[in-house]
Amino acid sequence: MTAYEVAVRAEAELGEGPTWDPAAGRLIWVDILSSRVHTYDPATGRRTVRTTEQHVGAAKPRAGGGLVLNLRDGVGLLDGDGAFRWLHRDPVPGRRGNDAAVAPDGSLWAGTMRYDEAPGGGTLSRVTGDGSVEVVLDDVAVSNGTGWSPDGGLMYYVDSPTGRIDVFTYADGRATGRRTLARIEDGAGFPDGLTVDADGCVWVALWDGGAIRRYTPAGKLDRVLELPVPRPTACAFGGADLGDLYITTARTGLAAPHPLAGSVLVVPAAGKGLAQPAFTG
Repeated sequence: MTAYEVAVRAEAELGEGPTWDPAAGRLIWVDILSSRVHTYDPATGRRTVRTTEQHVGAAKPRAGGGLVLNLRDGVGLLDGDGAFRWLHRDPVPGRRGNDAAVAPDGSLWAGTMRYDEAPGGGTLSRVTGDGSVEVVLDDVAVSNGTGWSPDGGLMYYVDSPTGRIDVFTYADGRATGRRTLARIEDGAGFPDGLTVDADGCVWVALWDGGAIRRYTPAGKLDRVLELPVPRPTACAFGGADLGDLYITTARTGLAAPHPLAGSVLVVPAAGKGLAQPAFTG
């Protein structure tokens, strides 16, 4: 079993989206179905919780302070003083925001999905700081992990039910040439959230697979971190040297959840992460 530790003991229904905020030295993560944005400072142990008015799929730092939120009905901005305003509101009955990531140019790539996970019911959109929105993919089931290579020339993406990690060529805010990097074999779980390390390798959480996998840029599986919980949802490097791998987990849908299901786990000195850009809005 992986040498993990418990960073935050919690009972999140659907813990997701761990993100290291270097300016504040803290981890940001969400509990989607409980409509909560959490922060955790590993140096002091200080935690905060903010409840949002809608299910929240992701929360990312903004360049000017505060957070950008991928919510049920669109993308909103939360200022440092707690004030909230919509940046882009596009409510669709039965649909909500899910995972999101900030691209090298500071735009937000925000995913959506239907609550019933119907094929084609979700999207992936590029949202800029001025609120402009471009739908990049319009035939998605469960839009999940998104990340970029160290040089910014590749974008990795997961639509969970496909069982694949896909890769695109990325330039000037556009992703083209979609192809398969790796396919998760039947019975090993479904790919969920992902992060890219300083070596260009992709770390992906396996929902119902109880593990984190690391794939090389060539698509070769070269490391597996086995976990005690069946539903890890996403992972991100954090800490002062970006060496610790933080892992969010879920309890939802489990008849008999493991005692740590819903907690945030950490694997110390797991590798070396990349500094993540902040949203420009």
